[in-house]
Amino acid sequence: MTTVMSLFGASEWFLLGLWFLAILWPMVYAVRHKTSLALSITVGLLLGYMVQVLSQFALSNGWVGGWLWWDYVLIPNRAGSPEWWHTFISAGFLHSQGSATHVLGNILIIALVGVPLEQRLGTRRFAAVYAIGLFGGSFAWFMFNLDSPIPSLGASGAAFGLFGAYLAGWPKDEIPFPLILIRKWPVFYLALFYFGMEIYRAYATLGLNKASDVAHMAHLGGFLAAYILLPLVAKNGPYALGVEDGGPTSGGGVRSRLNQMKSSMVDMSQIQDPWTMRGLDIPRNVRDPLRSLLASADEPETRIAWMEHLSEAAECPVCTSRLGVVERKSGPQLQCAQQPEHFLWPE
Repeated sequence: MTTVMSLFGASEWFLLGLWFLAILWPMVYAVRHKTSLALSITVGLLLGYMVQVLSQFALSNGWVGGWLWWDYVLIPNRAGSPEWWHTFISAGFLHSQGSATHVLGNILIIALVGVPLEQRLGTRRFAAVYAIGLFGGSFAWFMFNLDSPIPSLGASGAAFGLFGAYLAGWPKDEIPFPLILIRKWPVFYLALFYFGMEIYRAYATLGLNKASDVAHMAHLGGFLAAYILLPLVAKNGPYALGVEDGGPTSGGGVRSRLNQMKSSMVDMSQIQDPWTMRGLDIPRNVRDPLRSLLASADEPETRIAWMEHLSEAAECPVCTSRLGVVERKSGPQLQCAQQPEHFLWPE
């Protein structure tokens, strides 16, 4: 395996390291501080693109010896070899320096579609959907261009994967999007509009599989992969597929309340469940929703949804009354509907 990195000097290694830091740091921050992964990805893509522009400036001034990204772009006629499999993912964090609209368009979709989808799925499931769309797009382009030496790069497969996943899960949600007018549009219309446009462009300009600087098959591949696999990823998630509840909201007052709640919520991984702490066996019908609550309750919306699901399955272990969910500044709590002092968790 011959790599361009084997020829790197100090300046090339510095820029490559800076690119890795720009891509990874926002995502690590989001995971550690429980902020939006979708927004962190957009920040990482933008910062990574800025490093690419900086590297092009360094190249034009003779500070580096060549284009730094050959070992990370997807080149179909080499990608079948195991040593190049990483490019199916790494290419999704690179964009053409000659087209700022490419990266800005992807950032727009990931931010406006990804944030409400992350609220539906939770952070971990959203990360899985993003990875599926990214890999699905890269793999589709690879399969349709096996002998091509032309590099492919960009996060479009992942961005279109978000459309596909949202269409499969909650097509009637309305999200703000600048389609003709900046207003809320049903996901159904947005996703099918973009999917239809890609099919038209692919047939009209490429015949589906000819080389181009726009990887239409990657867009379609990411869309279809996420659409097909979304039910599996979202299984046992915080929201039922197809639920019609108005969709996630980012309104100022609601968002402010949820952010305040999140800042003071109890860490579920640090406490015992209410049955074990009382020396009782966990009821069989409660085990699955309780497990999901403890594993996926890092966002207020997710915690509330799972607690509501748990309240429907469980009953007060003291008086067998129904349980209810009460939202407080310190986070949602389960309590006995008849006698709150019988059951209040987390305390």
